Amino acid sequence: MISRLWRGRTTVANADAYEHLLRTKILPGIHRVKGYRGAYLLRRNIPEGVEFATLTLWESLDAVRAFAGEDYEVAVISPEARRLLSSFDQRSLHYETILEPE
Repeated sequence: MISRLWRGRTTVANADAYEHLLRTKILPGIHRVKGYRGAYLLRRNIPEGVEFATLTLWESLDAVRAFAGEDYEVAVISPEARRLLSSFDQRSLHYETILEPE
């Protein structure tokens, strides 16, 4: 299994709207991609506002490519999400998942 880690930051004023967008549109929409295995959504306050990290789980790098394209490290960000983000990682990190919760 592959874990894809990405981070984005919002202002405090946009944080709840961004979280709502992730929970109701973005993450549920990814379920349609074959090989998607779920996600963790993390949130923390930082001096610049609020940072979100998404850790999405995939069966393989081929499944990640089906979601993100051939250059699979490039961040996939909807226009609606871009409007709420103040900054974000341009590229995602990918890890081979060697231990999962039981």
